[in-house]
Amino acid sequence: MDQCNKDREDKTLKYIQIMEYIKSKIATGEWTIGSKIYSQRKLATIFKVNRSTVVTALEELQAEGLIEGKMGMGNIVTNNTWSLLTNEPKNWNDQVNVGVHKPSRIVVQQINEAESNSNLIQLSKGELSPDMFPLVQMKQSIKDLANEIGTFGYEEPKGFLPLRQSVSEYLKSQGIQVSPDSILIVSGALQALHLISIGLLKPGSTVLLEKPSYLYSLHVFQSAGMSLAGVPIDNEGMLTQSIPIQKKKHQRSIIYTIPSFHNPTGCVMSDTRRNELLRISKEERIPIIEDDIYRELWIDKEPPLALKAKDLHGQVLYLGSLSKTLTPGLRIGWLVGPQSVINHLADIKMQSDYGSSSLSQRIATNWLSSGFYQEHVISVRKQLKTRRDALIRWLEQYLQHLATWEVPQGGLFIWIRIKGVVSMRTLYSLALAKGVLLNPGSIYGQDEGQYIRLSYAYASLNDLEKGVYELSKIIQSLIQ
Repeated sequence: MDQCNKDREDKTLKYIQIMEYIKSKIATGEWTIGSKIYSQRKLATIFKVNRSTVVTALEELQAEGLIEGKMGMGNIVTNNTWSLLTNEPKNWNDQVNVGVHKPSRIVVQQINEAESNSNLIQLSKGELSPDMFPLVQMKQSIKDLANEIGTFGYEEPKGFLPLRQSVSEYLKSQGIQVSPDSILIVSGALQALHLISIGLLKPGSTVLLEKPSYLYSLHVFQSAGMSLAGVPIDNEGMLTQSIPIQKKKHQRSIIYTIPSFHNPTGCVMSDTRRNELLRISKEERIPIIEDDIYRELWIDKEPPLALKAKDLHGQVLYLGSLSKTLTPGLRIGWLVGPQSVINHLADIKMQSDYGSSSLSQRIATNWLSSGFYQEHVISVRKQLKTRRDALIRWLEQYLQHLATWEVPQGGLFIWIRIKGVVSMRTLYSLALAKGVLLNPGSIYGQDEGQYIRLSYAYASLNDLEKGVYELSKIIQSLIQ
């Protein structure tokens, strides 16, 4: 067989493989009617073929009536083998659209998917670099645990008692006096927000939060029937004088704040502003959710005491987590509040997942009680300082005349304002095409101005410089 005939045969085999792959996804129900299938580019990458081979396979599937190309959407599953026989297709996608829980914004979904792509320069990830993961200590911790562990099953509703005791002692070192009975172990701070939204807030309530804020990229409160109302911020945090005004508009309200190394701006709420917030919260009878998951990631100086440390009336629900300081893989966080509230939310958590992982809870207990965690956090701070300082250097070198920023005193992010008028959607797309993933300010509710959030925590130092350099070229081309 000559080479030309062999190439034609390989192409034929490949397009048939692509067809069978897509058919299997549809037949097993993984891709239901109404679902969007993989893009031509992704299929070409999976099968290591050019896009013309993919197009041939898609055209055959369209001819068979299994998929249909829709303008601006790509290819959609329109039938499966059973529906072709019965002429009564069942569209699960219709059920997805009427579900209670609202999906993330499209760009957020795209970012979430792209963050698993190791070929991209990850300037979006709010996660510590694998280089900072204490692998040797973690292996030893798991090994020690394996030698000690016996049979274990479901934990009590509030979580593994030794872990709650360890969290209690750890929080006392932060000035927060709380007993283990007032602590609920959760699978990350996001689960705590979900429990609060369905367990404590009435539909129609309003969440007052900083604008911009991380929560604007999610729908955890809106899915429970809540609305969001933005409160302006400055370098000292939330402008508290705006809260009574918002309260008059929204009688049923709760305050959500990230006072230490705010996401995305990196600002730290001053001690004075914290006292004002507590005073206004008490006077206006508005409870507070304090999301303090970045507190330990200070670089230049420790932030002021947490709101919860000054809470004398049980008005603050406090969230902490190991996800930003140790690893998100453990899925361990905690919620602190009045015992009656914690009891109620513990019951709801049991109904949803019957408790966080017993193994993860024991690993977390070992780290907190042994002192490993505290030593690790000190090391993380040093490495974050090196990374932050390096990123600032490269921003000054490449973006000095194109953007402005404040140097964060801790946390994982730098909030950058682009000078001039630039399409942020175009900037995001062009950066992604160049292999650089960033977070546009729009996903944080930053509707005005030209903002992006860059993370210095995950990418290597070389990638940080390369990413900033590529951004400078793209921004320059868009401004001209």
